[in-house]
Amino acid sequence: MEWYAAYFVLGTITGFLAGLFGVGGGLVLVPVLLLLFDAQYFSSEHTLHLALGTSMATIIFTSLSSMRKHHQHGAVNWQVVRSITPGILFGTALGALTSSIIPNKGLGIFFALFTFFIAAQILFGKAPHPSRQLPSTAGMTLTGTLTGWISSLVSIGGGAIVVPFLIWCNVPTRNAIGTASAIGFPIAVGGTLGYIAVGSHIDGLPDFHLGYVYLPALFGVALASMITAPLGARAAHYMKVELLRKLFAVMLILLATKLLWEVLG
Repeated sequence: MEWYAAYFVLGTITGFLAGLFGVGGGLVLVPVLLLLFDAQYFSSEHTLHLALGTSMATIIFTSLSSMRKHHQHGAVNWQVVRSITPGILFGTALGALTSSIIPNKGLGIFFALFTFFIAAQILFGKAPHPSRQLPSTAGMTLTGTLTGWISSLVSIGGGAIVVPFLIWCNVPTRNAIGTASAIGFPIAVGGTLGYIAVGSHIDGLPDFHLGYVYLPALFGVALASMITAPLGARAAHYMKVELLRKLFAVMLILLATKLLWEVLG
């Protein structure tokens, strides 16, 4: 029962952060799930992929909760969500397939370096300057494919990519965060199906799994995150934008450092 309690506490934290920052919580979940899976003596050959797949599945529930709250504040641009979703679904399937080919160490290093890059852009004021409008349907599909591929590969809700992109396209910051929370849903669905598929024939996985999705962790994290994600989304509408960005960057750096330490160790 202590593991279920740990999953519930983890979900409480990640749900709030997902609603607050417009991301699916994967940047928190993956490093912590790695620790919990290692403590349960799961096969080290599969722990990272299990963490990625389980994290991606929890984003389904987290994104629904935070999306609903952002929608109530009028912060979701549904036209953007509809136009980018086809590319998202294709990209997430491609990302899950790619993750099954890359060894654990390489996948972990890619995750950490990507996170450092995004954090540095935000922390040092390198956010894109609003200088263009949203692209055409073809451009949105291409953007969705790239976003879905990276998001699935590192199991994030896409906020680290979508938010800067939308700001660059003259979407206000709070609307960019709200729209990113909604885009997290098709990312999560496509990525989860991909991780289930690529892990369905793998031996050595723990009991109660569905491909690379570990069901006890999924249920514990999802239950708690659905409660706290709306609280984070509500808080996002009352915090100063600059403080929001700094907190987001610090969170990315800490979690990327932790994961890199685990992978290299």
